[in-house]
Amino acid sequence: MSRKLSLLLAASLAYFGVAGAQAAEKLVIAATPVPHAEILEFIKPILAKEGVDLQIKVFTDYIQPALQTNEKQVDGNYYLHQPYLNEFKKSHKNDLEVPVAKVHVEPFAAYSQKYKKVADIPDGATIAIPNDPSNSGRALLLLARNGLLKLKDPSNISATQKDIVDNPKHLKFRELEAATLPRVLNQVDVALINTNYAIEAKLNPIKDSLFIEDANSPYANLLVARDDNKNSDAIKKLAAALNSPEVKKFIEEKYKGAVVPAF
Repeated sequence: MSRKLSLLLAASLAYFGVAGAQAAEKLVIAATPVPHAEILEFIKPILAKEGVDLQIKVFTDYIQPALQTNEKQVDGNYYLHQPYLNEFKKSHKNDLEVPVAKVHVEPFAAYSQKYKKVADIPDGATIAIPNDPSNSGRALLLLARNGLLKLKDPSNISATQKDIVDNPKHLKFRELEAATLPRVLNQVDVALINTNYAIEAKLNPIKDSLFIEDANSPYANLLVARDDNKNSDAIKKLAAALNSPEVKKFIEEKYKGAVVPAF
């Protein structure tokens, strides 16, 4: 092969290599660290083979991922459930986000470093719950299901403390940012903690919780996009990957019941 032909061939390969790399569609998804970002990292190589360059933007709060999706700073998010999305859209004028796929359920649970049984919780105990409307309502529903209080409507996922009609143990409530709840566990009698934050704090929802939601929880975590990109090829491929047998197996083996597939 002549030197000139070799140079032309090398240039062609370089060009098509660059072109191939550029052909991959970038998809930026906001997520909280555990388990969402871990699951996204697992499917990243799968999506790469399908021409999608998945980039994961990790947040430790529940506000920014939704805001940045709505503001088109990211293409979507994976961390919230439908009741939270509904409340967030009402309170933040967040009108573009739409659910694309249900992925998993993180059974919500109560933890205590002081008590091993519900019956041991004393009169006047301090209970820490999340301060966002959907998760505070979720906490009250779980407390009601375990006989610690009664609500006006025990099926109302938007229940607030004003909906408590009977509080036989005279429980006192501290509403705190969800991410801070594991850190105050030693300062309260009981804390109701979202599973992603519990896992980050090395708490096992199955083994360490005082009580926990059952498998019929309506709080499936969602892949969320915007109305203007929900039907894009990249979002469709991401949704398919998140609902794949490979992800189901990954969730079951890695989280051992602390996270449950919702598909």
